[in-house]
Amino acid sequence: MSPHLQVYRWQVQMVTSILHRATGVILSIGALLIAWGLTALAAGPEAWASFVACARSPLGFLILFGWTWAFAYHLLNGIRHLVQDAGFGYKVQTFVRSGWVSVIGSLVLTALIWIVAMMSRGGA
Repeated sequence: MSPHLQVYRWQVQMVTSILHRATGVILSIGALLIAWGLTALAAGPEAWASFVACARSPLGFLILFGWTWAFAYHLLNGIRHLVQDAGFGYKVQTFVRSGWVSVIGSLVLTALIWIVAMMSRGGA
């Protein structure tokens, strides 16, 4: 029988594994929101205006920002897993470093995406 999580000390490897699963769920839910946006776009100007109003609200902004971070994290951590599947990066020091690169890199990538989005065409 495996020891309970309370026995283990939290490490970046545990956090990256849990975050990868959680961001996968967030991306799946976000796909439904993208489908809503595409449906609204196809339905006409009124439906699109309603979607845009929702997306530009403070809650909509928070959801879009969170979805962007989930996308960036899942992408970078997925690349990390592909590299490990190829047989590289299994030394403990490299494993820990790549975990931190996924976490910090996702925050940087999210910031860059939103900076570009806010600077183009007068804001998001």
